[in-house]
Amino acid sequence: MASRATVANDFHCFCDYPDIHVPHADAGPLARTSFAVKDLFDVAGYPTGCGHPDWPGLQAPSVSTAPVVSALLEAGAAFAGKTVTDEIAYSLNGRNAHYGTPVNPAAPDRIPGGSSSGPAVATAARLVDFAIGTDTGGSVRVPASYCGLFGIRPTHGRLSLDGCMPLAPTYDTVGWFARSGSLLETVGDVLLAKDPHPPAPYCLVLTTLLDLVDRDTRPAVEAAMQRVTRHFKRVFAVSDIRLVEEDWGLTFRISQGAEVWESMAPWIEATHPAFGPGVRERIEWARALPADDIAFHRARRGSIRSELRARIGPDTVFVLPTTPASAPLLTTPDAELEDFRNRLIALTCVAGIGGLPQVTMPLATAPDGAPIGLSLIGAPGADRTLLALAAAIDADRAAAA
Repeated sequence: MASRATVANDFHCFCDYPDIHVPHADAGPLARTSFAVKDLFDVAGYPTGCGHPDWPGLQAPSVSTAPVVSALLEAGAAFAGKTVTDEIAYSLNGRNAHYGTPVNPAAPDRIPGGSSSGPAVATAARLVDFAIGTDTGGSVRVPASYCGLFGIRPTHGRLSLDGCMPLAPTYDTVGWFARSGSLLETVGDVLLAKDPHPPAPYCLVLTTLLDLVDRDTRPAVEAAMQRVTRHFKRVFAVSDIRLVEEDWGLTFRISQGAEVWESMAPWIEATHPAFGPGVRERIEWARALPADDIAFHRARRGSIRSELRARIGPDTVFVLPTTPASAPLLTTPDAELEDFRNRLIALTCVAGIGGLPQVTMPLATAPDGAPIGLSLIGAPGADRTLLALAAAIDADRAAAA
């Protein structure tokens, strides 16, 4: 039988760092589970590389551990290692020009999604029970969809990002992956313990977003939606949120890109790091954004955020596809991946602009056999409500299998 290390190497998802023991509690709600950490978070004794060989965090090990990681250790979870990320987390593909592409266990001929590629792959490959990542523009939700996992982007600002590399701070969130809705919820119980989780009996299906889904994939997504909506007392179809026609995705990309450049400019201008395809072009695009465009889209973001929050109350959940299709093939040209990224962002920008929590669940399968996620978006602070719904939906799915 192959060793755990050999299997891990087969998936190329763990960083090649010395194995330093990280203590954890002997008992707790996460006892007898293991977890991986995206290499944006500090873990005492380990470097923090952020997916780039020139990142200054590689020069010396961290002296402290990010609070979100400490909370999991204190709950009894065992740290299994740090995992690969796309360069400075500025991609949704899962490719890294310096460290390679982790292998998607659910579809080895397809990209794993990013930027939390390593955490997703380690979880899907059963190398760990769950994993911690970050989500700015979809970096937990997209790889969860591609790798057939449950994943969550919490309410913006709900969890501390101390000890984590900032990318676009007004969008950045901690997130996590698990293979079951129940474990996703248990991790949430640890990290979000003080939050209420009232029921949400009303469901709004964002029908306009179905037009973004590939034609051959749409029947599977619609069938999954029907199974999900059975968990709600009343279901409403919503067609007047015109995010495609009004290009909310552009507002997201420009407002995010401006923050990325503000966060990264000091390091880039001092170091002149080499970036791989896709990331390099996005960095140059962000650098050149006109000030008037930035100001316009930041103001527009505020208007969109207000509109979204007015439509979703604590008793209401949006239902939408997580991604427009299954993961693109590894052989997909870079230009096509960039076009697909823009379609992705049209879906992921809803929670991002709104600062809203979103849970993705592996409930649909494309005709090619690869997984596709279906998502629930809740009101600000409804994280545990979404987690409870995901656990219930997963339990019903298991009972029907």
